[in-house]
Amino acid sequence: MSSAPAKTFSGWVAHNATSPLTYTTFEPKPFTETDIEIRVTHCGICGTDVHTLRSGWAPTDYPCVVGHEIIGIVERVGTGVPTLASSPASREIKIGDRVGVGAQSMSCLRVDCEACADGEESYCNRLTGTYNSRYADKSKSYGGFADRWRGPAHFVFKIPDTLPSAEAAPLLCAGVTVYAPLRKHGVGPGKTVGIVGIGGLGHLGILFAKALGADRVIAISRSSRKRDEAIWGLGADEFIATGEEKGWAKPHSRSLDIILSTVSGGDMPFAQYLRLLKRNGTFIQVGAPEEPLPPLAAYSLIQKAVQVTGSNIGSPEDIRNMLELAAEKRVLPWIQKRPMKDVNSALVDMHEGKARYRYVLQNSEQQAKL
Repeated sequence: MSSAPAKTFSGWVAHNATSPLTYTTFEPKPFTETDIEIRVTHCGICGTDVHTLRSGWAPTDYPCVVGHEIIGIVERVGTGVPTLASSPASREIKIGDRVGVGAQSMSCLRVDCEACADGEESYCNRLTGTYNSRYADKSKSYGGFADRWRGPAHFVFKIPDTLPSAEAAPLLCAGVTVYAPLRKHGVGPGKTVGIVGIGGLGHLGILFAKALGADRVIAISRSSRKRDEAIWGLGADEFIATGEEKGWAKPHSRSLDIILSTVSGGDMPFAQYLRLLKRNGTFIQVGAPEEPLPPLAAYSLIQKAVQVTGSNIGSPEDIRNMLELAAEKRVLPWIQKRPMKDVNSALVDMHEGKARYRYVLQNSEQQAKL
């Protein structure tokens, strides 16, 4: 391209933990030969955005632009991208392509890094988040609540033609967050899976467990309010309302191979969840509360040799595999579209649990048609 890269972008910027976001300019990372620049058309709202904006997990590096479920159109490609050594898939990205960006925008990519060498970049200890993080040159990373996004091509993904942009956006974080551990732990034919929490992550957990071919998928929530949506809408085979069904753990004891927990709360009935697992069953935590998880008696682990583990987003390879499966099986998040200019009210509604089940911001009417 003949024009020089822009020195500033415009977006919805947080300056502290309490004030509303303001639409203003910010300075993206310097454009390098291995970067891609996109015009943002859609960006999903993730729970991580809310935690970060209010410095819930740790002090946020303000000013900050959140948003890491980004869909957009490629407008600039670095000269080194077509021969990018770290990612053959990224070499195919061209100007005009529809692409996505998830929660990670860089890792060290060194051959002596065990995580990167194994294709598990999301566990690199030099991980750069798509926002509220720093690149190796100390420049800040900024997310997708903006008109444009710029960052390394290694973490940019072509979106299959059959996936609509608005529905594809939540897959880049929420989707891969549930897909990666389900795939890693062998969800498929012969497995019975429990999904704890029927929300932004949990509803996708049900959809992906079914798409992967699990024999049975059990939706688990405190109340029965979402029973019909879980069974008739999302395809769950059974529903457990832990706050309404007295002694709920006993009749379901030793019935599940895997439990995926998307909830965030220090009062969750952790021991009862483990009671649902079969011998050698696995409990996977993907919800990230600001407070510690409940204490657990050792006997809850010992009596059936169960495993308790966690999972952090997913690798670039996980994302590509997930997008292919979502396109093939029509795994589409349940979304509500909101104009990007209404981001502050959408964030309030997200925090209050009103989303069914993900909000997706769109930058303009023209872009929303893409």
